[in-house]
Amino acid sequence: MKAYKILLFLLVFIPSFASAQCKPFTKNKVLPKLNGYVQNDSYNSAQMAPGEDAELMVTFFGGRDYRLLVVAHPILGDVEFTVSDINGKQIYTNKGAQDKEAFEFKMKNTQQLVIKIKVPEQKDAVVQHIGCISIVSGFKQ
Repeated sequence: MKAYKILLFLLVFIPSFASAQCKPFTKNKVLPKLNGYVQNDSYNSAQMAPGEDAELMVTFFGGRDYRLLVVAHPILGDVEFTVSDINGKQIYTNKGAQDKEAFEFKMKNTQQLVIKIKVPEQKDAVVQHIGCISIVSGFKQ
């Protein structure tokens, strides 16, 4: 019974602790990069490890200019992200882009976009480091 309580505690509180670890990273390193854009009401962040990927669906409203930031802690290396519509048509990839963290665009119509993030594997690393990745968007008024 005691082991069950410990396991339950870990399952409930570790994810919120991990998210709390990313808040200072987002506040200090990511939000300043919005630079002239008004932050949307929410942001998403997670701790990720090499070789992991994630997917997030976000609604963007028509008639607005946006800046989307996908910023990873440098310890994770060159994180790749793509933006696609809900049908899977790729709209943007940061692979080969000059700015690896920001994507600026104008939405014609309100729609949901899918953001896919891929953390590169670190095959030769003795220790696999976990780091924060924050996804933040802002719009011009």
